[in-house]
Amino acid sequence: MAMSVMESESMAILCGDLFHDILGRLDGTTLATAACVCAAFCSISKQEKIWENVCHSLWPCTNRDDVRSLILSIGGYRKFYSDCFPLIVNKDVCLSHWDPYLDYPEGWAEAEYYGDLDVFKSISPSDFVSIVDVIYKGKSIYSKVLWGIPDSDSINGWFHNCPFRIDLLTNSDREHDHHEVTLSVDDGLPSVTCFERERKDGKLWKELCDGIRLSWIIVNKKLKQAANISSWIPLGGQRHWPTDRDFLIRFGSILPAKDILPCQVAECILVMKFQVALISDGEGNQTTLELTELSLQLEDMEGSHVNGRNSLLVLKEALNCRRSKNYSEVLESCHIYSKVQSELKEEKMRNESRLDRLCLLSGIAAFFSFCYYVL
Repeated sequence: MAMSVMESESMAILCGDLFHDILGRLDGTTLATAACVCAAFCSISKQEKIWENVCHSLWPCTNRDDVRSLILSIGGYRKFYSDCFPLIVNKDVCLSHWDPYLDYPEGWAEAEYYGDLDVFKSISPSDFVSIVDVIYKGKSIYSKVLWGIPDSDSINGWFHNCPFRIDLLTNSDREHDHHEVTLSVDDGLPSVTCFERERKDGKLWKELCDGIRLSWIIVNKKLKQAANISSWIPLGGQRHWPTDRDFLIRFGSILPAKDILPCQVAECILVMKFQVALISDGEGNQTTLELTELSLQLEDMEGSHVNGRNSLLVLKEALNCRRSKNYSEVLESCHIYSKVQSELKEEKMRNESRLDRLCLLSGIAAFFSFCYYVL
């Protein structure tokens, strides 16, 4: 009888270790589903170590000691995954919300709207951390952690009043890192021997867009919140722009800006640019792309850059924005924004056309009136 009890306990321990090993190999979505199967799976899936492995496989930057300390300080890997794996969805975009003559919030003068209010003093650029990973066909090709926001400590307020932009691949960064970020045939790129052929079939461009992924996670240390402001998969881009050797890929999301901007929303634009460094030839050289630009900026619905002060407010709002694991829903929110933005541009062009006609008619009427009185 005692032997039977010991065998049962040994079997339970063996099963527990086996289940732990199996669940530790799952991705986050599958692991969350497995947690609903039984109490044993649910108990194992709550262990931080398992979620730490999940985050390491998805975001290589989280394997760093400083990032690990940051994640633990804001609630742990399980919370970090639940905050950053779903992507931002904002369908609250409507042309009726936009009014170019919209009054500033009640009680705020225009100078105060862009001035030093207490709400701005509660937000510091140093509170934000950017955790960036570039993946190509499941392999990490570039990772960077940015503590704070560059050039935001200017005493004269330059950052708060100028267009907000973060450039990760500056010349100083390249000199400091002492290496280039490249993709080659060994990484899965197709071989290109002639630019003329690439212009026609676009094989290199298609492979690049299908395989490239970008994660840009914003963490606020003070609020202990995090969000992924990237679309993960490219939203669009331009090949052979501005030169034949350049490929520009765009990621992003639509962020809420209620009571921050008159249009109530802002577009987060993440730009990644590759340049063809080498093409395949008979001398052993392989097709190679070099990552030359990776940047973040915010624009309003008219395409104007958002300044640093308001960008901090928008990024803070993004930490509380609705998110979804359904990528089609994320794409839909971006398409809705693009549609409304196009309608706004068309409406603006119609208004300008009416104004031009009115000015032309007024000029003609003034000319005939002048001629009538003179003659």
